[in-house]
Amino acid sequence: MTKQVHSGGCQCGAIRYKIAGEPGYPHLCHCRMCQKASGNLFMALAGSRQEDFLLMRGEPSWFQSSDPCGRGFCKDCGTPLFFRTKGSPYISVTIGSLDQPEAVVPVSQDGVESRLPYFNALFSLPENVTDRSDLPEGAAGIAATSRQHPDHDTVLWPVSKDR
Repeated sequence: MTKQVHSGGCQCGAIRYKIAGEPGYPHLCHCRMCQKASGNLFMALAGSRQEDFLLMRGEPSWFQSSDPCGRGFCKDCGTPLFFRTKGSPYISVTIGSLDQPEAVVPVSQDGVESRLPYFNALFSLPENVTDRSDLPEGAAGIAATSRQHPDHDTVLWPVSKDR
């Protein structure tokens, strides 16, 4: 029997990882610590058992955000990647660091006591596609010189049930 494999990594490609099986409990965490760690309104996370998680390249740096909790990130580009609790058999990955984040749909919102009061109004804001008309070559100039690691270069190999 094989398990689905999900791969991901940081923006610069220095750190790459794989998860065997479906990431568990995908959720948005609105707690203040996740807001600070992501530099955003919330952090989207999904878990994996440690034995189903494999670092393929690089070694994350870790910040001990509290006594029980640590957050892994790329020291080169700063991408937030991981969350783990001491003694837990699980590690969480940031959903946005997955190569196919659309495949992992959040099922819950946690830490809602810190959710920003305007969060629910965000979906009524005007929407625009990427337009960098302020640059001579527009958005194409960014794409042509991007140093972002591509999401598609990691082959999704089947992993045996034992791994």
